[in-house]
Amino acid sequence: MFTRPVVNTLRRTISLPVSARLVPAPAAATRTFATAGMLRSDKKAVDNWPIPANVKTFHEIKTEEDLIPPGAAPGEVATDYNQATGLERLEILGKVEGIDIFDMKPLDASRRGTLDDPIVVQSFGKERYLGCTGYPADSHNVVWLTVSKDRPVERCPECGGVYKMEYVGAEEEHHGHDDHHHGYVEAKTMADFVRPEYR
Repeated sequence: MFTRPVVNTLRRTISLPVSARLVPAPAAATRTFATAGMLRSDKKAVDNWPIPANVKTFHEIKTEEDLIPPGAAPGEVATDYNQATGLERLEILGKVEGIDIFDMKPLDASRRGTLDDPIVVQSFGKERYLGCTGYPADSHNVVWLTVSKDRPVERCPECGGVYKMEYVGAEEEHHGHDDHHHGYVEAKTMADFVRPEYR
C-alpha cells in the first residue's frame, strides 16, 4: 500500500512531536528570596528601627500640628517618616509602635449573628459598609450590607447573619447645618416592613 520511503517519512513526522513532548522543559533559574522578620512585640527590635530624632512618636502626638512632618533635609530623598501627613502619618507612627489605629482585624466569623446576639461592628462614622461571606466563613459570595446610626441592625439576605453597628464616634455638634432636611428621604427596604416584635 505505502512504499518504504513514505512509511519512514510518516514515522518521522509522527515521532517528532511525541518525542518533543516527552523532553522535560528546562528548569527556570531559581532565585533566593530573603526577608528580615521582626515582630512588633519585640521591643528590642522596635527600639532599633531607624526613626529620625526630629520625628515625634505616636504617643507624643497631641494636636493636628504634631502631624505635620519636618520634611527631608536638602539633598536627601524623603521617606514616609518625614513626608507623610495627617491620618497617613498617624497610621505609620502607630504601626511602628504596634498600634493598629484603624482596627483592621476581620469581623468575628466563628458564629452566625442572630437578632438576640448580633455580630457587633464598631464605627466612628454615621454609616459603615460591611461584607458578609456567610457562616462558616466563605460559604457564599460577599454580600455588602450598610449599617448606619439610624438603622444599626442589618441582616444578610443570603445566610441570615445579623450585624449591629455600635457608634463610637464623637457626639454630634449642632452648628445649624443639620437642623433642617434638604428633601432627602432614605429609601425603604424590606427591614422597614418587619413587625416590631420580630426586630
